Amino acid sequence: MNDNAPMTMKDIARELGVSVATVSRALKDSHRISEERRKAIQQYAREHNFYPNSIGEALRHSRMQAPKIIGVIVPEFTHYYFSSILTGIETTAAARGYTIMVALSGEQYEREVGICETFLGNKVCGVIVSQAKDTKDYEHYRKLIGANIPLVFYDRICTGVNASLVVVDDYMGAYNAVTHLIETGCRRIAYYGAQMNLEIAKNRYNGYKDALLKHGLPVDERIIRICDNRADAERITPELLALEDRPDAFFAVNDDTAIGILYTVKRAGLRVPEDIGICGFTNGQRAVACDPMLTTVEQRGFHVGREAVEILMDKVEHRSPMDKVEKRIVRTRLVVRGTTKQQK
Repeated sequence: MNDNAPMTMKDIARELGVSVATVSRALKDSHRISEERRKAIQQYAREHNFYPNSIGEALRHSRMQAPKIIGVIVPEFTHYYFSSILTGIETTAAARGYTIMVALSGEQYEREVGICETFLGNKVCGVIVSQAKDTKDYEHYRKLIGANIPLVFYDRICTGVNASLVVVDDYMGAYNAVTHLIETGCRRIAYYGAQMNLEIAKNRYNGYKDALLKHGLPVDERIIRICDNRADAERITPELLALEDRPDAFFAVNDDTAIGILYTVKRAGLRVPEDIGICGFTNGQRAVACDPMLTTVEQRGFHVGREAVEILMDKVEHRSPMDKVEKRIVRTRLVVRGTTKQQK
């Protein structure tokens, strides 16, 4: 067997000295063969990253051509950013004659692993993924690569796997946002960020920190919190507002968190932006639905999705080597609205 070719049922049958029909029945968990043989075949298939092609099985009984399918893993659908990326992926893929198979990980590692196995079983031609927050083991991604399925990460990239990626310029986005707050007169800028095992969290924190240091301001750990959703922002913010030297501005890792800060600050009787400035990161629809409208960093999700598909298609259609790792960075843009003061 060619080391670079995907394994087939014929290969398994030859290696184990059984018929292709026996392999097929074992993989379907048929009781027409013994349990011992069934388990042995299933174990061999797992160890060699073979998964039955359920789509191909259906197509063998039809006159349809095998569809060109891209698997896409989304951590969650509630964020505007992910939905805009998905729009970019679907629009670009459709224009090239591909369809997408979208799966939701729900920020759960176990579901992410199961999705990858489903993609393997359906013989998708490539996978585009943003990893779940708690994913720390990457063997399921390595299985995809081992099966010659090109893999492209977006937004939340995986440093443990040598694969192509598309990200926004998180560092400069955060740096420019915090610089804007400083230039409007803010001197105690709180930071609400995601877990530091994520590269985007590290990059945004470093942008925040470097902007402070560049302007001669201290980095105060008391006003730096792990907080990346509205509910936690509404719970945590009163603690910071109660400090004797409370923050005069907040920079948040996403718009939902920033909006949670906004309404908590207003409930405390403080004015935005006169007393406290607030800046988010996304520029979704909610940024213009709050009062005042939110100053935020625009991530340009549609462009991220489009770039991810283009990288993937180059590999699927053999214009780029499978083992070539490509990194594309989509620039961010600061959108100034009502939650920050005019620059001094």
